[in-house]
Amino acid sequence: MTDRAPATYRDAGVDIDAGEELVERIKPGVKRSLRREVLGGIGGFGALVEVPLDRYRKPVLVSGTDGVGTKLRLAIDTGQHDGVGIDLVAMCVNDVVVQGAEPLFFLDYYATGKLEVEVAARVVNGIVEGCVQAGCALVGGETAEMPGMYHGADYDLAGFCVGIVEKDAIIDGSRTVDGDVVLGLPSSGPHSNGFSLIRKILATAGVDLGTSGGDRGALVDGSPLVQRLLAPTRIYVKPLLALIAALPVHGLAHITGGGLVDNIPRVIPEGLEVRLERRAWPREPLFDWLQSAGHVADGEMYRVFNCGIGMTVQVAAGDAERAIELLAAAGQEAMIIGDVRPGSRGVVIS
Repeated sequence: MTDRAPATYRDAGVDIDAGEELVERIKPGVKRSLRREVLGGIGGFGALVEVPLDRYRKPVLVSGTDGVGTKLRLAIDTGQHDGVGIDLVAMCVNDVVVQGAEPLFFLDYYATGKLEVEVAARVVNGIVEGCVQAGCALVGGETAEMPGMYHGADYDLAGFCVGIVEKDAIIDGSRTVDGDVVLGLPSSGPHSNGFSLIRKILATAGVDLGTSGGDRGALVDGSPLVQRLLAPTRIYVKPLLALIAALPVHGLAHITGGGLVDNIPRVIPEGLEVRLERRAWPREPLFDWLQSAGHVADGEMYRVFNCGIGMTVQVAAGDAERAIELLAAAGQEAMIIGDVRPGSRGVVIS
């Protein structure tokens, strides 16, 4: 016999009640994102989504998964959690739509050392908002409280998206030809890439963002540096789907890790290269600040950051102006930033 109190999961650092409270908190918001193909709501062991066979002859499912990276460290340190959920969705759905696919549903994975219901609810509300922007349903997820694996209330995120496209409508860049025009769609900032370098630059420059941006955290235009850094990744899904439905799109590239020089070649056929004109698009002042404060070379900037362009579109030269008009009508700015020509150098930025 022993007088020792019986061990509980809560004593071990896992609060089941907090997890159940979180589920109840997010249920009303999740309903905002549901589509007619979803059978049932969150809370089951698996999510059921009906394939919309009434709209597709030979449907192909397109899947994508991603995270937010060390941008989360900045969000956690400054207590600004509302936008990272949008980031999580954006990084997945933007990858899916470049195949020409319509995102159908999304799942998230939230892992933490100690579940803070208010913080988690803010993150999930951002995920819901991202799903609404992309037109996909948040059908489920997993919240894992793992003391000893994560420090305190630190958390990490992963996202999973499934989309659908007609087999003969898949966009893979193979239709791109010499003379095609490259359109650039502006980014909202660094999106969710390059933050390990960004954090190193902040540390080297002695910038203390604190919890509200800090006295030294303002750009030339007066906006807080942390606000610019944590601006949510732009979601391009709905404007691009409208464009794809209206005219032939030869190639799409989501400018993520690897920047302009590594991502665009992924949708360029062998024997062709892309020439970009740097002066053709305005660059967010934040990138100038980062380059100056970190003494970052041009080549490194183009390989690490999107440098102001979050998505590129390849279309026939004769369709370029119409494409810009269609995107504008869908609320997305676009401009001609380059063209396709014979060559083997991938991307040339002049």
